Amino acid sequence: MLPITIITIGRLKDRFFEDASAEYMKYLKQFAKTDIIEIPAVTLPDAPAPSQIQTALEKEAEQILKRIPNNAFVAAMCIEGKQISSEDMADLLKQNQQTGKSVVFVIGGSYGLADTVKKRADARISMSRMTFPHRLARIMLLEQIYRGFTINAGKTYHK
Repeated sequence: MLPITIITIGRLKDRFFEDASAEYMKYLKQFAKTDIIEIPAVTLPDAPAPSQIQTALEKEAEQILKRIPNNAFVAAMCIEGKQISSEDMADLLKQNQQTGKSVVFVIGGSYGLADTVKKRADARISMSRMTFPHRLARIMLLEQIYRGFTINAGKTYHK
């Protein structure tokens, strides 16, 4: 089974996001050992200065990087990343399953990810040119991982 970890800044605060996350985690059990690591967001003032944002991103990056295994394939979810299809996600999962690498997806907070995390990443993936709250991004990512596995398994979910 492919080990998958989603490292995310912040917690799910709404019950409907928690329920959706739990549902997809249940679906994924048949395909992968999936873990979610929630890292607390660094608290910033209402109108932070750019230097405050940068400092917060670097503190979050330290916590993120500590949790990434050395041999993992890392995908940073970021706006400047490449938009991929569900089939591309399926290929990403299949390739890493074949090589025996674990896969780590990283979702930043409202200010994104520090450059140190992006530089560690093997891929930068964008979900869309639209902006989504990071809580919704987690659900969308879980769904696409599940969809990728169903594509690889030839299941009808993908249709």
